[in-house]
Amino acid sequence: MMKSLNIGLKAANTKQLYFVEIHYTHAFPLPCSHSLFLSRTFFISPSKMEEADPSKVLDLIKELVLRLLSHNPTSDSISTSSHFDKSLRYAIRILTSRMTPSIAPDAAAIAESIKRRLATEGKSSQALTFADLYTKFASKTGPGSVNNKWAVLYLIKIVAEDRKCKRTQFESSMLLPNLVASDPVLGKNSGGLRPCEEWQKGVLLVSKDPENLRDIAFKEFANLQKEENEVTEEALVRDVLYACQGIDGKYVKFDNNADGYVLSNLVKAPRATRTTVRKLGEIGWLFRKVKGYISESMERFPAEDVGTVGHAFCATLQDELSEYYKLLAVLEAQSMNPIPMISETASSGNYLSLRRLIVWLSEPMVKMRLMAVLVDKCRVLKGGAMAGAIHLHAQHGDPLVLEFMSRLLRRVCSPLFEMVRSWVLEGELEDIFAEFFVVGQQVKAESLWREGYRLRTSMLPSFISQSLARRILRTGKSINFLRVCCEDMGWADAATEAAVAAGTSTQRGGLGYGETDALESLVDGAAKRIDKHLLDVIHKRYKFKDHCLAIKRYLLLGQGDFVQYLMDIVGPELSEHANAISSFKLSGLLETAIRSSNAQYDDPDILDRLKVKMMPHGTGDRGWDVFSLEYEARVPLDTVFTESVMSKYLRIFNFLWKLRRVEHALMGTWKTMKPNGITSCSLTKLHHGVKKQLLSTLRRCQVLWVEMNHFVTNLQYYIMFEVLEVSWSDFSNEMEAAMDLDDLLAAHEKYLHSIFEKSLLGEQSQTLCKSLFGLFDLILRFRSHADRLYEGIHELQCRTIESSLPSRDKSKKNRSTEKSFDTSSWIADGENALTRRAGEFLRNVEQDLAALAKQYSSLLEGFISQLPLQQHVDLKFLLFRLDFTEFYSQLQPHV
Repeated sequence: MMKSLNIGLKAANTKQLYFVEIHYTHAFPLPCSHSLFLSRTFFISPSKMEEADPSKVLDLIKELVLRLLSHNPTSDSISTSSHFDKSLRYAIRILTSRMTPSIAPDAAAIAESIKRRLATEGKSSQALTFADLYTKFASKTGPGSVNNKWAVLYLIKIVAEDRKCKRTQFESSMLLPNLVASDPVLGKNSGGLRPCEEWQKGVLLVSKDPENLRDIAFKEFANLQKEENEVTEEALVRDVLYACQGIDGKYVKFDNNADGYVLSNLVKAPRATRTTVRKLGEIGWLFRKVKGYISESMERFPAEDVGTVGHAFCATLQDELSEYYKLLAVLEAQSMNPIPMISETASSGNYLSLRRLIVWLSEPMVKMRLMAVLVDKCRVLKGGAMAGAIHLHAQHGDPLVLEFMSRLLRRVCSPLFEMVRSWVLEGELEDIFAEFFVVGQQVKAESLWREGYRLRTSMLPSFISQSLARRILRTGKSINFLRVCCEDMGWADAATEAAVAAGTSTQRGGLGYGETDALESLVDGAAKRIDKHLLDVIHKRYKFKDHCLAIKRYLLLGQGDFVQYLMDIVGPELSEHANAISSFKLSGLLETAIRSSNAQYDDPDILDRLKVKMMPHGTGDRGWDVFSLEYEARVPLDTVFTESVMSKYLRIFNFLWKLRRVEHALMGTWKTMKPNGITSCSLTKLHHGVKKQLLSTLRRCQVLWVEMNHFVTNLQYYIMFEVLEVSWSDFSNEMEAAMDLDDLLAAHEKYLHSIFEKSLLGEQSQTLCKSLFGLFDLILRFRSHADRLYEGIHELQCRTIESSLPSRDKSKKNRSTEKSFDTSSWIADGENALTRRAGEFLRNVEQDLAALAKQYSSLLEGFISQLPLQQHVDLKFLLFRLDFTEFYSQLQPHV
């Protein structure tokens, strides 16, 4: 086994530079019978071979072959042997070849291919040896090592395949070039050419042309082009440049039918040229569209239809067109240079052909297409809607498109972000052309927060989320609420602190597109600080919680001593017809109740807001039906206590006032029943039957009173504790946890809604509410029946006492009783007549009470049966309290 050689081949740029690297290794058998040994590296390029002295080049090659063969101990007479001639000829074939591999440079893949080939040929031992040698060869680095190992392996493979073709008796190899019938080694030259010229004739090597055949061929090609084209390429290039500016040229003009710039049919040109011109004319068509949009927006359309965002968009497009004009100016300058012939070497590379123009305009074409698409999309849009539409086209993976769209959006969104900054930090709505997603309208001060400003979703750009837009809306709304309703300017310091914390400034230009994090930071910081300041003003300066507590104490009747005293002193007045009641007198009675209760210690500002209100009434209404209290809410508290809110409070007050009136009536009945019940036991002189009937009537009256009192007491407890106190506790907690005015309003709405629904005043509880008011009316009717009963008992007692007195005392007693009782109902016709009339009176009263009790039981059972159908869980507790013995539940099937 002989020592072998690694031979590498490289190509640099377009000039193929061949070199042989010399490295001594261990025995390395090639896949053929030929092996080479090198001792140094030679660099030979075709151009150098042509310029150098042929005899010197041939001498160098001979020296190389001699050095290779000198290491072969079997060679004798190296310079004259046939082996030397074959080796020299083969070396020349290698050096004159132009092998350009079509595979990727991968040394491991080439080595694996060689090893696989050896294995398939049955040379397993050589395959293992090759694998070991390749491992050592690949691991060798540093000085003296081969850099391009892949080229060495590739050359070895090609040489091996070429030698294999020789052994299979092919006349010529397709891998390396053959030499002509001459022997440069022996000096034989059958063609009369020099030896160097002979071995330079590789299959891909172009030799010098002494007869100028190459130039003649190029001239014929140029003449053929002139015959096929009536117009020169220089003229077409100039016309295409005109078309790129939307201008018709001499040969390239805009065709309305084709809707683009085309080469005139009158001009003779190949189809490829027409296709190229049409392709280049697309940018002119796009230019016309973009330029037309700019002209229409800036000149024809009114400013309110375009808006500041639209003007910024047009200005950005105009700047891009200015850069496009600069490129066209450079291209026009290059188009003045003549296009060299194919056979010529251009003196300057700054000429412009149609193909070069395609390359030059590839990037402007992309930008122009984007601008044309944006123009079509934004033609009917403005403001935030336009910015959002442009933003959607910025979601692109191409870095060129992404950079272009980002630059364009920074300019386009500048007015929009300025509106956001002005609104968030100053509360100013600088939206002349209705482009901003926040819209304001002229309203009263009490409606400023709820109706003054709202979101216009059609103008909300897609890069601003709904939650961020709501925070932006609330922040500017808070500033305006503080400025207009609270007359407070402390928000300015909070806004400045927020801008500093977010790393921006309160001046113009602090925000821009792509700074979403900075925008969110600014909005969150400003909203947090301004909302906190607003709540501090509401709670501390305007004492919001104190006013809520005052409404609970006076309108929701939570101040017990005040309510009881007010009902006592206004009761007689309210028993009159509504038309006969003076509101001024009632106001005086209200002041009396305040001074006579603990309400006198409240804040005078709160007491001044408490007024008497007489509701609209009909001819048959009593004072109880139209009397109410109202609480005057002033700016800015009227934002919370609006007219609709106060109307709900009024409905709750009327319900609670009627409940208190019923309770007051039952207490008055009890005050009448207690002493008269004791007195009635002393009527011993009555007839036994009348006395028994009297006791039965009194018992029925007392049982009915107890039943009604049980219902009213438990209902009163449910309303005052399960409804009012629990709702107030929840409202107080949510009031403390509120972060902004919206949270405070929501907490109050929830508080009022809870009371309204649990008090059976909601829409779904109307049937139950009617049943409840029917029970209230029956209780009030019971009060009148009980009063009539005990008035009759009192008169019966007086008549009984009178009958037992002497005649002189009777006359005095008659004169005194005539002033208090209706003598027509009780006629002193003797004891029989008194017994008869007493029995008749008691029977009538007992019948009335029985009918009232039956009607009351029916309504109460219907009321209790409807409680489980209600949605609120708290009503189940009311059902338990009213029917804890399940007495009414057992009666329901029998009703």
